[in-house]
Amino acid sequence: MKRIYLTIAGFLASFAIGFYLNSFLDKNATSNQTEPSKTINQNHMKLGAFSISLSVKDLKTSKEFYEKLGFNAFAGSMEQNYLIMKNDNALIGLFQGMFNGNILTFNPGWDENAANLDSFDDIRIIQKHLKDSRLTLASEADEKTTGPASLMLTDPDGNVILLDQHR
Repeated sequence: MKRIYLTIAGFLASFAIGFYLNSFLDKNATSNQTEPSKTINQNHMKLGAFSISLSVKDLKTSKEFYEKLGFNAFAGSMEQNYLIMKNDNALIGLFQGMFNGNILTFNPGWDENAANLDSFDDIRIIQKHLKDSRLTLASEADEKTTGPASLMLTDPDGNVILLDQHR
């Protein structure tokens, strides 16, 4: 049951981040419009921007703590109970009451500024590689579609990993 809640919470967090960042990207969509790659180098997948999504008890307290470490609010809002904090290319999502546990997140197609990458591996190609590597996915992208999609898996230590492609 906990895994179901984590999956649902991961999707909710993902879509909340995606909704905000997509509105940001729409304003800057005139550049970097390229196609995702269709093949993956066996030793290197282009997973895009990396962030960790932290489940926090008190968003205000966590925000103040990470500001002392040099992070600034990049996206989200206190009213929506989440903030994306940024320090150079490091991203930390702070989420209050949205999910239990922490989630490692990758965004194929984006850099750490939510800008489109010139080249990236489409999530469906990544998914095929993961399945071919005999990894078990908790959720999958629809292989018959293109564009935005996500998948989730869990590492051997129980850490949830979300791959969330927004373009």
